[in-house]
Amino acid sequence: MNARFTYGRCALSSIRHINSLPPDFKLSLYRSLVPAQVLATRGHVTPDDLTIRVRCPEGSCFVEIDVRHPADPRDPMLYVHMADTVSGQLEVLLMVINDPLAPRFDVDRDWKGDLTKLGTLPRNIPAEVEAMRAGLAPGQVRRGLRLSRELIPVMERFAVGLGRDRFFIEPLAYHNAILFERYGFYYMTGRSRMERLDREFRPGGRLFARLDGSTPFRQPGAERTVRGRSWAIYDGITEEPWTGIRMYKRVGHDAGISTFPDGEY
Repeated sequence: MNARFTYGRCALSSIRHINSLPPDFKLSLYRSLVPAQVLATRGHVTPDDLTIRVRCPEGSCFVEIDVRHPADPRDPMLYVHMADTVSGQLEVLLMVINDPLAPRFDVDRDWKGDLTKLGTLPRNIPAEVEAMRAGLAPGQVRRGLRLSRELIPVMERFAVGLGRDRFFIEPLAYHNAILFERYGFYYMTGRSRMERLDREFRPGGRLFARLDGSTPFRQPGAERTVRGRSWAIYDGITEEPWTGIRMYKRVGHDAGISTFPDGEY
């Protein structure tokens, strides 16, 4: 793992601290979070072809990193939003990875083209059905690049640079939580709920019985895959909001947790 980040003789301990430094220095630190060479290889371009924007205002406690591909800059190829929490922890608020060369599904827009904020406003059901049938999970406008596992060590090195032994994240959907389990994350809150969901999706369970074909997202057999369960939960099958799940990654440690041990993605 990398050594602590320093400026002069001072060790850096927070994003707010980094954001108070000269622009060239703080940008060099934040660009270390971007595996440009790997992204370029997956996107069939050179690193110089990528557009990398970093938003880190002086005095703020957050950073946004946005990487766009020239073939289709509508969506970020990589987007990372990190911040200091009120308790002084390091948290990844959002991480998005898109394959810019893959087909796009307008699940984020309604029939008029207005933003749906990924389903929090009126949903674009036809686009969601197409995305699901193409193998995407809820919230995805394109397939990913299968880079998350490679990005986790990058996040860990950044945490070490700030003197932290862990960083936190809130999975935005069921499939995110399962993937984070597979990347070695621990649960701060929500593990019992994830275990309960697994039981209820099993034969004889409450959610298993609700996979009755009443909507495109509640088809029999959906309980066997991570994406199938996630679409059903997104569709409201649990009748409760997706909240209360918080996870963290300890640097250099694998939690070994699996709440859906036999589930195919």
